[in-house]
Amino acid sequence: MLAHAAQADDLDPLRHLRNRFVLPDGVIYLDGNSLGALPMGVAEAVDDAVRRQWGTDLVGSWTSAGWWEAPLRIGDRIAALVGAQPGSVVVTDSTSVDLFKLVVAGVRLSQARPGPRRTVIVVDDATFPTDRYIVDEAARLLDMQVRAAAPGDVSALDDGVALAVFCHVDFRTGVLYDLPAVTRALHEVGALALWDVCHSAGAVSIGLASAGVDLAVGCSYKYLNGGPGAPAWAYVAPALQSRIDSPLPGWNSHREPFAMQLLFAPVDGIGRLRTGTPPMLSMVALEAALAAFDGVQIEDVRRRSLELTALMIGAVDEYLADVVEVVTPRDPARRGSQVSLRHPDAYPIVQALIERGVVGDFRAPDIIRLGLAPLYVSRQEVVRAVQILAAVVDSEEFRAPRFAARHTVT
Repeated sequence: MLAHAAQADDLDPLRHLRNRFVLPDGVIYLDGNSLGALPMGVAEAVDDAVRRQWGTDLVGSWTSAGWWEAPLRIGDRIAALVGAQPGSVVVTDSTSVDLFKLVVAGVRLSQARPGPRRTVIVVDDATFPTDRYIVDEAARLLDMQVRAAAPGDVSALDDGVALAVFCHVDFRTGVLYDLPAVTRALHEVGALALWDVCHSAGAVSIGLASAGVDLAVGCSYKYLNGGPGAPAWAYVAPALQSRIDSPLPGWNSHREPFAMQLLFAPVDGIGRLRTGTPPMLSMVALEAALAAFDGVQIEDVRRRSLELTALMIGAVDEYLADVVEVVTPRDPARRGSQVSLRHPDAYPIVQALIERGVVGDFRAPDIIRLGLAPLYVSRQEVVRAVQILAAVVDSEEFRAPRFAARHTVT
């Protein structure tokens, strides 16, 4: 299996993309769905931003280095990767803050429509916890009800639903939901669709525009490789932008930001979702990181992702049959770019893997989560990682007491 993987790597037309990343020797990095690897050029771009743009050019860099326009300029780079039109994505704030803004704005859009007031926000109970926290709090502030339902559960949809908030990929299991079909079902009952695409952007063909998605939010530090704490981004369909009403307006989203007027007047377009001063060092890092996608079609990235995940599932069947449970769907149309395995000793197993140089992560209660970033993970690494996992499990070395100690970050 390893020999066949090496041969396939040699024939892969995207094999050169790995050279666009800084990857430490002796490490198989399978946690790009948590924090992407460092792309080449990012460190130099940040160094220039600190030493020249900030250190020498000072405040003038807001103009000379294009700092002010960065949220929209970088947003257009991301738009091309998620199937959105130019001018429909803005990079700003964190995922949680952007989600709050879009939930409230989405409800306001719904309630501005003619007809009876819609009082329900639907959210997946298996969603990333922060999404549920944000929905619950927004509902409390807006006097709305929250209804739990999985994406695709049409029985939960009726004419009382204003908005549904769903994750495109389940962060634990790697299940990929049918974004176009779920969006259509929501529109059929007159509801708006808000998608969290944190675990698919940069690895999956999303097609926000072609699917008719109303609103979306995504992070940029996973498959987009923007670095720890990289700013998130928000999408609003062009037809809705003139009516979007953000609950967190700020001087950056004012029509005349430097007029310093006391009354708010929103700028036209996606810039309405800007709030305060952007974190420019992180913005610079993200913009440089996106160069890793230059000349690459997201459909080719997705194809490679599916090849890698299929190979890993096949390797698990070969080396770990009846030892771990593959919980990620085997149907390629239903999985993202990760393979999740269930084992009662998942946490110590992950720690033992890390000690051996295979970096994945653990998700409670019993999931070994292995993210396969298509730009830099090779087939040989996939097979070798499963072989090492089999050795860890067969030898029971994970039972050593040091692997049971729980770290804050798992």
